[in-house]
Amino acid sequence: MSELTIDSRAIALDKDGFLVELNDWSPAVAQALAEREGLALDAGHWEVIELLRQFYGEFQLSPATRPLIKYTALKLGPDKGNSLHLNRLFNGTPAKLAAKLAGLPKPTNCI
Repeated sequence: MSELTIDSRAIALDKDGFLVELNDWSPAVAQALAEREGLALDAGHWEVIELLRQFYGEFQLSPATRPLIKYTALKLGPDKGNSLHLNRLFNGTPAKLAAKLAGLPKPTNCI
């Protein structure tokens, strides 16, 4: 297990870099996790991160890729709810990486 330090506060991460405690999430944590992944977050990333947190609040699970695409299309329209857009934003692993940045558990069917 590793940790992330935000404002002198240690935040525990599991072996895959996901938050151990979902309540530790904040935008600053998302930013730090993105930096660890070599990703600079922009408005498009934040839109999906917020959408994922909304999905989790509604269904209490992190969506796999196909449900993520469908939910994104439903909420943000087909221009953003497609695999090309999400793969471009999240380095080809949208369900896994977006869930990590959103402070959610790893989707169950992600390697």
